[in-house]
Amino acid sequence: MGDAVVGIIGMGDMGKMYARRISKAGWKVHACDVPDKTAALRAEFADNTNISIFDNGHLVSRSSDWIMYSVEAKNLDAIVGQYGPSTKVGAIVGGQTSTKAPEIAAFEKHLPKDVEIVTCHSLHGPGVNPKGQPLAIIKHRASDKSVELVERILSCLESKFVTLSAEKHDRITADTQAVTHAAFLSMGTAWQANNQFPWELPRYIGGIENVKINLMMRIYSQKWHVYAGLAILNPSARAQIHQYAVSVTELFKLMLGGHREEFTTRIQSARAAVFGAPRKDGEELLLQDDLLDKFSLGEKPASRLKNNHLSLLAMVDCWWHLNINPYDHMICSTPLFRLWLGITEYVYRNEELLSECIDTAIDDNTFRADDLEFTFAARDWSERVSFGNMDGYRERFEKIQRYFEPRFPEAREIGNQMIRTIEENLASRKKG
Repeated sequence: MGDAVVGIIGMGDMGKMYARRISKAGWKVHACDVPDKTAALRAEFADNTNISIFDNGHLVSRSSDWIMYSVEAKNLDAIVGQYGPSTKVGAIVGGQTSTKAPEIAAFEKHLPKDVEIVTCHSLHGPGVNPKGQPLAIIKHRASDKSVELVERILSCLESKFVTLSAEKHDRITADTQAVTHAAFLSMGTAWQANNQFPWELPRYIGGIENVKINLMMRIYSQKWHVYAGLAILNPSARAQIHQYAVSVTELFKLMLGGHREEFTTRIQSARAAVFGAPRKDGEELLLQDDLLDKFSLGEKPASRLKNNHLSLLAMVDCWWHLNINPYDHMICSTPLFRLWLGITEYVYRNEELLSECIDTAIDDNTFRADDLEFTFAARDWSERVSFGNMDGYRERFEKIQRYFEPRFPEAREIGNQMIRTIEENLASRKKG
């Protein structure tokens, strides 16, 4: 490789993934975390001669050529303020937060003027293979030579580089992640409020329900700050999460009132705006029946129960009201977003299934109690985000997390298999 040393400040799951990949490619890595983790990190990486664990960020900053801050977004300003002034003259600095506006502001505020800024964001979680996944590269204050060095270092991930500005990155992550997360957070909250483990109920097993449950569990098995930072610190995200709560509420009220004509018109208008014409015979979708049925935490019932899929209907309604085309950002989409778009497309581009959702919403009360709790949950998450309430976000998230925690290992394994299989299927279709 080269003589450049890569510094990593913050050795959480993503920081460790970067350290392992980069060191395996032959680069020297200087890393650190909070003092009480230093001994454990040294023991963990004792066999890796390319990774050195330092006592603090000052030592990492003064000895590294590209320093990546892999820390919680809410703590970034304080940590850059502490260690940024120690940055090696002429070094490059970046970060791994999902919201770049506060990250860039912290770098501008605390870094010496002779330091260049090239930041990044891997658009996937630490449990996903980075190969082929989008990796945003953001040149903010740097020469082309410095950008090339960062790209050479990160080429070992085998990701797809996407060059963006910080502002464009934040808009895209809001469009593809913020509302998606809000939907799954609300599902988990509703199931917990009704004291339900959905994989134990026949009406929540099979097909679309498999994707909903697995992705809900995937989100709640992660650390709360990943989602809180994206939702609360990204200005674009707040408006979108608010609109999702509005869409859920207004659609639910139409369902309760039995307003079939108005409800149908609204659903069909949203479909036309987001997806265009109904699916043609033989036209492939992102997801197929055989894939949807493969991955379940429970036993598939003999027959599928009809569901109005309020969470999906509200998502398309939200995109319609915000004039978002979800396909515009596929190059920067996460695996979770592609699955969410896939099941949404699956419903909306199947005329018979969409009509079934509308009929179920108006005529069938089977899911009414669940939909009520889901509506409460969507509004509650929106309020916590709009108030910028990090503590309130954490309190609610961890409460739901504790409820589902016993099934996380199994759900994580099935979720990884599901994402891997569907990603391979999508890749093979592109080649074909």
